[in-house]
Amino acid sequence: MRWLEILLVVVVLGVIRIFLDYLKERRFQQFAAANGCKPPHREVTKLPWGIDRFYSMMKVIRQGGHLLDDVVVKRFQEERVMSRESVGLLGKMTFNTIEPKNVQAVMALNFKDYEIGKIRNGSFMPLLGNNIFTSDGSSWEHSRALLRPQFARENINDLASAEYNVQALFKVIPVDASDWTPEVDLQELFFRLTLDGATEFFFNDNVNSQLAAAGMAPVSSNAATTLAADKGGDHMGFAEAFNLAQEWMVFRFRLQGFYWAGDAPSFRRAIKKVQRFVDVAVENVLSSGKSHKTKSGYSLVSSLSQETQDVTEIRDECLGLLLAGRDTTAALLGWLFKAFILYPHVFQKLRAVIQEEFDSRDPSGITFAKLKGCRYLQYVINETLRLYTPVPLNARVAIRNTTLPVGGGPDETAPVAIRKGQSVFFSPYAMHRRADIWGADVMEFKPERWEGRKSDWAFLPFSGGPRICLGRKFDYPGTSYGSLLTLSRTIRALRSKLCCGTHAATI
Repeated sequence: MRWLEILLVVVVLGVIRIFLDYLKERRFQQFAAANGCKPPHREVTKLPWGIDRFYSMMKVIRQGGHLLDDVVVKRFQEERVMSRESVGLLGKMTFNTIEPKNVQAVMALNFKDYEIGKIRNGSFMPLLGNNIFTSDGSSWEHSRALLRPQFARENINDLASAEYNVQALFKVIPVDASDWTPEVDLQELFFRLTLDGATEFFFNDNVNSQLAAAGMAPVSSNAATTLAADKGGDHMGFAEAFNLAQEWMVFRFRLQGFYWAGDAPSFRRAIKKVQRFVDVAVENVLSSGKSHKTKSGYSLVSSLSQETQDVTEIRDECLGLLLAGRDTTAALLGWLFKAFILYPHVFQKLRAVIQEEFDSRDPSGITFAKLKGCRYLQYVINETLRLYTPVPLNARVAIRNTTLPVGGGPDETAPVAIRKGQSVFFSPYAMHRRADIWGADVMEFKPERWEGRKSDWAFLPFSGGPRICLGRKFDYPGTSYGSLLTLSRTIRALRSKLCCGTHAATI
């Protein structure tokens, strides 16, 4: 009798769930009709829950394929659509788009209809903690309000620091009697270049990882320098730990609802190593008692300590910004030099422009305004960001039933209804490769395409709307200055050895 009662309860609950789902779907369809929405293109899968699509993606990755070119871009090209609905893991419907109007709606016009969601939070939280990149709602608003004043131009416009770090880069690259360097992994040097610049801004204390790694660190080097230069004495260096932790973060995000399954002792060790570095650097600043603005420069940590005494909060915010500041600028420099190698005429033209407009022997004459005013330099950087986007994929989760302006119906011109809880994925990388937007030569590195062109939602290297990257003004001058000095003062020609599709090159 007891089993019959249990069975009856299960059946009743099942019927109630079916009825509630019916009512929910009916209300959603009424909402869609009231807003003139039409169904989007539906991706066809052979197995339930999109298992075959997920398997094919993982197969491409295991075989060394390119996730963006061989999966994301290829699927849009094969289906000949700019937006589509597909089934994700656990059977949840997702919406994928590379339409600028839809991206603008998600990121700006209907910003309050979306959040980054628990999957991204859960994927990133173990490494980054609670900061501007992992929070939503009032918590995000607090982080934004805390950090935004710190990125005022007078705080980030420190070209003297950029000069010092570029000089350190030159010092660690030996030149032989024939005026050529030996084979050099530029990407590793760029990561250290940007790490040194970021720590100077965050802590007003350059960790000098570039010089320390080469055995040329100043006498004043501290524990943070030792960790940053991969000389901590343990089996995992800082750079390796940082890269490994990020790889696990990305893997966890790909697992979507199963993100919690992406875990391993190596991931935890990497997290501990990275967080230890930031903890040491933060403690150095707070224990010194220095003002956030001193004669020697600006300190983000000291400034934040004026607003909050929560050391963990300061650590988490710095860690998120360090991740963004180190990687985006270093990757941009890496791709920039790869472009110089693949397109030598661009390299020669930019070098000539720089030598004509700047006297690199007198760094005091190089200003933020002059860098921004060098149009061809900005065109080259924009074109690099277009083809090699720092954030190639992004997503938001709808927190209420809402709509997107296009993507519905056979011609994709009607609005599309998005369900509460549905994920919207968009790819700036794929959007930047649309020939109908950028021309038939879309895959060609062509800085001249930016002449007279205004940035709009078809170009999205640093996100947009209220969540637009705070550090975008930090990336541009650093990249501009590093490129300017490197091209005008040192490099007269390039010869290359591109390594297996990585950013590394030989100069």
